[in-house]
Amino acid sequence: MLRIPIADLTHHIERALLNLGLTPDSASLSARLTAETDRDGVRTHGIARLPRFAEMVRIGSIDPQATPKLTTSFGALERWTGHRGPGNLAAYAAMSRAIELAKSHGLGAVALGDTTHWQRGGTFGWQAADANLAALCWTNTMPNLPPWGATTPAIGNNPLVLAIPGTQPIVLDMAMSQFSYGTLASYRKRGEQLPFPGGFDDANHLTTDPAAIERTFRALPIGYWKGSGLSFALDVLAAMLSGGRATHQIPPDALQEVGISQIFLAIAPTSLASIQELTSIATGAIDALHAATPIDPANPPRYPGEATLHTREQNLRLGVPVDETQWQRVLDLALSSKL
Repeated sequence: MLRIPIADLTHHIERALLNLGLTPDSASLSARLTAETDRDGVRTHGIARLPRFAEMVRIGSIDPQATPKLTTSFGALERWTGHRGPGNLAAYAAMSRAIELAKSHGLGAVALGDTTHWQRGGTFGWQAADANLAALCWTNTMPNLPPWGATTPAIGNNPLVLAIPGTQPIVLDMAMSQFSYGTLASYRKRGEQLPFPGGFDDANHLTTDPAAIERTFRALPIGYWKGSGLSFALDVLAAMLSGGRATHQIPPDALQEVGISQIFLAIAPTSLASIQELTSIATGAIDALHAATPIDPANPPRYPGEATLHTREQNLRLGVPVDETQWQRVLDLALSSKL
């Protein structure tokens, strides 16, 4: 494992994106968002996804110069289309617009259709929290999760993000599967078993073997039937509001996972209460969580986002840890000629 200074990491990602056809401004922002994903320890959704992004540009699944556009609006609710451009840029623009609307109306909602993978969903929760706003956002995906009671994938793992601003921001970023497919791949590459059963094997048994779950495409929904139901509801609502594809309309091929639907809701809590009151509520909840008796004193309870802040500080100080093979792929893309 290498440790790369954040500035160097961002620079080389930006060069790679320029070679893939992004405009200078787009490459700069996308590179920052990607580097920050690795900086915060979400190594499955940072530079690890860059080779797939490059291949999708090469085969025409992603238009590297497309930009999102407003198509319909009503009050603080808007529908945008991403034109199948870089997903993290379209999502960032959608959340930026939701933030603008929330600052004017107390609430702001942008439904984004015809877009591509947003990379780390938590990015857009942190984006809102850094602007002192709360957020709720989610995306659908290709069918990669079996509905409860079935053996074939028919719903998506549909990541859901909740963010709460404050001196200690709370940011929850989770998929509808017990383990995301990126996490399964990481465990498999390290030759490790999952800490808890994460899906079914070929014999229809729950297993901790990540390779077996990847092979069957039968990841376990969170909460069993509850996670399955939540995934389905999120998918239908996102497609209805955005005008994009529902999961059953998205090809079950990672290189063709386009036209997806996303929702970005920003909320201004200070429209209803003072900062002091809001801070007191959040601090009290965090203190109560920390006071809970841990099962393992070495691993006390943490609120969502707490570990991220620690990881971020450490990686800014020591350098961002990156896999050597993944780093070489970034360098290769940075040094290659344009497609």
